[in-house]
Amino acid sequence: MMEQRARDPADTRDARNNYPPELMRRFELYFKPPGTSKPRVVRDVRADNIGQLVTVRGIVTRATEVKPMMAVATYTCDQCGAETYQPIQSPTFMPLVMCPSQECVTNKSGGRLYLQTRGSKFVKFQELRIQEHSDQVPVGNIPRSMCVYARGENTRLAQPGDHVAITGVFLPLLRSGFNQTVQGLLSETYMEAHNIVLMNKTEDDELGNEDLTDEELRSISDEGFYEKLAGSIAPEIYGHEDVKKALLLMLVGGVEQAPKGMKIRGNINICLMGDPGVAKSQLLSYIDRLAPRSQYTTGRGSSGVGLTAAVMKDPVTYEMTLEGGALVLADLGICCIDEFDKMADSDRTAIHEVMEQQTISIAKAGIMTSLNARCSILAAANPAYGRYNPKKTIEQNIQLPAALLSRFDLLWLIQDKPDADADLRLAQHITYVHQHLRQPPTHFTPIDMKLMRRYIALCKKKNPAVPESLADYITAAYVEMRKEARVSKDTTFTSARTLLSILRLSTALARLRMMDSVEKEDVNEAMRLMEMSKDSLQADKSSSARTQRPSDVIFSLVRELSSEGRGGAGGLVRMSEAEQRCVSRGFTPAQFQEALEEYEELNVWQINQARTRITFV
Repeated sequence: MMEQRARDPADTRDARNNYPPELMRRFELYFKPPGTSKPRVVRDVRADNIGQLVTVRGIVTRATEVKPMMAVATYTCDQCGAETYQPIQSPTFMPLVMCPSQECVTNKSGGRLYLQTRGSKFVKFQELRIQEHSDQVPVGNIPRSMCVYARGENTRLAQPGDHVAITGVFLPLLRSGFNQTVQGLLSETYMEAHNIVLMNKTEDDELGNEDLTDEELRSISDEGFYEKLAGSIAPEIYGHEDVKKALLLMLVGGVEQAPKGMKIRGNINICLMGDPGVAKSQLLSYIDRLAPRSQYTTGRGSSGVGLTAAVMKDPVTYEMTLEGGALVLADLGICCIDEFDKMADSDRTAIHEVMEQQTISIAKAGIMTSLNARCSILAAANPAYGRYNPKKTIEQNIQLPAALLSRFDLLWLIQDKPDADADLRLAQHITYVHQHLRQPPTHFTPIDMKLMRRYIALCKKKNPAVPESLADYITAAYVEMRKEARVSKDTTFTSARTLLSILRLSTALARLRMMDSVEKEDVNEAMRLMEMSKDSLQADKSSSARTQRPSDVIFSLVRELSSEGRGGAGGLVRMSEAEQRCVSRGFTPAQFQEALEEYEELNVWQINQARTRITFV
């Protein structure tokens, strides 16, 4: 600056000594695609598109870190002090050595130029790699990928795993020197990004972040909305009401707690174990399509490294970098793992840390780090013998380690039992779907996938807390569950993780109702789901218990309480204790009240005026 002031304005100067327009520019210019242009597939961008503005749709598989890229190099002369500017247009450049200023040329002083980093201009640079969707790949081909260069404000807009539509100019990559001679007439191509838009996974529209209107909220949150939302998950699949409710809660997720020095996860993990042909994989693929961020893998097709992280050599800088696996790409989303039982034991151990600590610790090739993998895991598996064998114990049928099973909040065993009525309804449902390509008419209209996605995103903003009044109720229910597990020689594992599972499911239910605190109904429903998932594992018990009416089972539970004498004197039972015992066994408060009235009419017991005690006659 001082050097320029000292000069006479009338002097003619070398163009390289004047300020280049790139240095003075305070804006960036990008082109938006016309509204009529449709996004193309990666393999449809061909040689005749070079130099044209094209829009490509795909999934981001790799995003390098943002690095500064030199746009204008500034040099100062050691003899005359003149500043020289060199705008850089290509990926490589040859630095200037001799000073081109009038003074140095006239005096033949041969001034040397030194690069001034503070006076140079740098722009943000990031390299993305996008890959085409699996549904866009022709038969027998592998997915193609494309390199995208993002500069300036277009950086940090997309992370690996995002579905994007990128508009940019398709260009050949110009090599120089030895690389050009090796390359010959062929040239690699890349896309210069101008506009990056995050997309929905299934539809061709942008990711909707707009709030729900009052009318949409009313249509969702009317009477029985919990059943309606659960029924809207894979409506083409018949039955599985409780499994769908559990999947809905997994999509919403519980509240993550982070007291000092520790972290309690909020994500809900579910394992679906069942006979062949009970639509496990269909449920998984529907959840994969519905969740905004998700990854779908199978047991045999994924290794431990593919799930966690692999060490790769960066093609730009040639240094060792970490490439995230399926669990890292599904961060803050859902990872669906099909054929979970076929996975090798060494690979399955990679999931243990993710399921509880929500991180992946790496110590490979001199890289020691911890990656976030805050994802819910939805696993589907077949029993050990292909079908569930009722003559063998649960451990022999499942054959998964207890350390892994205890990390699943809910473990459902879906059995395919022959039942004339159920088989008839299922066959009618399947034939209707096959003929009309939609689910049969029901008493409610299933909610649209787009609307559901937005409602779940809205629910996730709530952080409900468990009030003090419910703490004793939850702890008493947990102690009761532990006691039952000890008495009945129950093979399902009940640990402190079960208590955390109840809390997670309760907070997810409160989120679903858009409430700021958990209510008793939420805890009851969470315990009912836990009980139903346990019941599904006890095949022999359930077959004998199913013949009994709920009222009869509730009566026997209350009679047990009175014989124990826990409720007070013999024949006297406290109402709260009886209700708690029944709810922890999977009955609803409505069923409990119905049983009370029924047996009171039969004059088996009497209930006092305040409805606090039950007295056997």
